[in-house]
Amino acid sequence: MAEPSSSSLVPDWTQLPEELLHIITEKLDNCFNVIHARSVCTSWRSTFPFPDSLLRPSYSLPAFRHFPFVSKDLCTLEKVPWFLFRVQTNAASPSEYLLGGIGRDECVDYMELQYPVQFSVKIPGYEPTVLNIHNSQVFPLGHQYRIRGWDPESWSTKYRGVAFLPLNKEGEFVVLLNYNLDVLVLRSSEMRWMRIKETSGAQCCHIVAFRGRFYATFTGGDLFRFDPYSLKRTPFMPSPPLRSIKYLVQSGDDELLLVESFNPFPEAEILDFNRFTCRVSRLDNEADKWVEITDLGDRVVFIRDSGNFCCSAKELPDGCGVSGNSIVFTNTGYVTFAYKYGVHTGKEDDEVNIWRFSRENRVTVFNTSPMVAFQVEPETRYLALDN
Repeated sequence: MAEPSSSSLVPDWTQLPEELLHIITEKLDNCFNVIHARSVCTSWRSTFPFPDSLLRPSYSLPAFRHFPFVSKDLCTLEKVPWFLFRVQTNAASPSEYLLGGIGRDECVDYMELQYPVQFSVKIPGYEPTVLNIHNSQVFPLGHQYRIRGWDPESWSTKYRGVAFLPLNKEGEFVVLLNYNLDVLVLRSSEMRWMRIKETSGAQCCHIVAFRGRFYATFTGGDLFRFDPYSLKRTPFMPSPPLRSIKYLVQSGDDELLLVESFNPFPEAEILDFNRFTCRVSRLDNEADKWVEITDLGDRVVFIRDSGNFCCSAKELPDGCGVSGNSIVFTNTGYVTFAYKYGVHTGKEDDEVNIWRFSRENRVTVFNTSPMVAFQVEPETRYLALDN
């Protein structure tokens, strides 16, 4: 009696009943798992819709390269999904992470992706790293807006960020652009860039859109709120005011945080950045003011050069080496530590009831923009090596 060939023992996944396919659909809670399922065969591709979190809605806008002169060229405003990637390392090595957005490589035909799905991480100054999505841990962190093609002939840093705010169900919107030393605005009803006259005497650092309004911070320490219709500014500083560097952080769609980094000893002869502290506030929508908070719960705040993020430490691999109720600055240098509230430094003149370096874990930053690459390991590892 002839034995069945090995090929006949391989299941034909195209013949899986539709009822089972729908059950599988309900169990896929990761957008990349859906991509894997879509790559099995044509019938699976038609059953599993492309993940919404990977879609990149876009708008064609007038270019602003030669502003204030009007340009006939176009640029593209995209809603870019952002993720945290845990790079696979051996057990003895510290965990390595990549934080950034996913973009499409135009030279790849995405309709013919084969299993296993891979992507290439390109970091300036480093060789491209190819990651296998199936073997990597990938965690969604929401999205940010980005403009592409605004100045294809230059790597200039004049463009510093953009915020997008929909106005109504008819599709009208307003865009605020942090460009050079100006804050520019574009209304979909006019489709042309204009300079906002009343901002600050200093350069804009960060712009966010939250609950129908724009919020912007400036290098001089100013914080303004802008009405999307009148574009009038309103000073919106927390109380008491601090001479600080301000970072706006959106936590989901329901909460806006303000992280302020400041020197608690402004009169000291030597500036010690290691003794800098933070104040954290949240926007109280009903009272329409900032309220200081000392507890972020299980959340971790990431401060970056090109936009800030807030997420639950429980959703990250091993907390990303960082426990909840922490602030991680990835834009301040090669080596840093997470900030936590109530850290005892052993120095009598150091305030306890404040956010400061915890030295719980050592964060080594390899790259800051456009993709953040960093490594997290216990500080005790270095203490042991020093001894």
